[in-house]
Amino acid sequence: MSPVSLELTNAHACFGGAQRFYQHASREIGLPMKFSVYLPPQALQGATVPALVYLAGLTCNEETFMTKAGAQRLAAGLGLALVAPDTSPRGAGVPGEADSWDFGVGAGFYLDATQAPWQPHWRMESYLTRELLPLLGQQLPIDLERVGIFGHSMGGHGALTLALRHPGLFKSLSAFAPIAAPTQCPWGRKAFAGYLGSDEAQWRNHDASALMAAQPTAPYPGGILIDQGLADKFLTDKQLLPEAFEAACARVRQPLTLRRQAGYDHGYYFIQSFIDDHLRHHAAALG
Repeated sequence: MSPVSLELTNAHACFGGAQRFYQHASREIGLPMKFSVYLPPQALQGATVPALVYLAGLTCNEETFMTKAGAQRLAAGLGLALVAPDTSPRGAGVPGEADSWDFGVGAGFYLDATQAPWQPHWRMESYLTRELLPLLGQQLPIDLERVGIFGHSMGGHGALTLALRHPGLFKSLSAFAPIAAPTQCPWGRKAFAGYLGSDEAQWRNHDASALMAAQPTAPYPGGILIDQGLADKFLTDKQLLPEAFEAACARVRQPLTLRRQAGYDHGYYFIQSFIDDHLRHHAAALG
């Protein structure tokens, strides 16, 4: 198999490192995919560095985190690469896709769909775990033995579920306002019905709370960090349900720091406020 060709679409100097944006033809998605990478100064000087994969939420893309979260300054100091893939396939021509970026219609949800019309291209789990990560290790100075994962909202769901579904792949884990129990909330039930069909037993395979409750032992003995804003309207609307994940962690004695932050909502001002704590959480685990 010939090497995948990465097209560098944009690049900027940033805190002594490099902020880059790439696209490539994806074999798993069957469409072009985009992602962004921040390489810290250490990587530009020849070191192979640990990396954090950030999964964004609905309406976001590969640029959102890099332009809004304010993570590069500390990542440069810690020697961490940051990777942010796009959230979803684009341009598949599925009816309603362009008009209805809504859960169950368009948003990737970080799983492999089994139902028409989504099944051919909506393969975000395979894309991330089987294609993008190996590609990063092959073509960029990233140490695949030291990779952590985190995310926000739909991406927080993705981070938690992919970490639990792929033991050992990600060495550290955190989330901002994740959809923590999607089988129990309207967003998740709509998405799962569209992507996975009517068998709710299959849905549980992509529900972070159900996956954690089924663990025989704590999968992250060094701890998981979650921040949740208490002024988040989606928390009030029972779309996020962090208490379900908290109960599942307690059941299997998984150390969890769930910080309920008064006054903070669901947006990137919230993420900016606590991003440094998450970077340090991962850096401590990745070394």
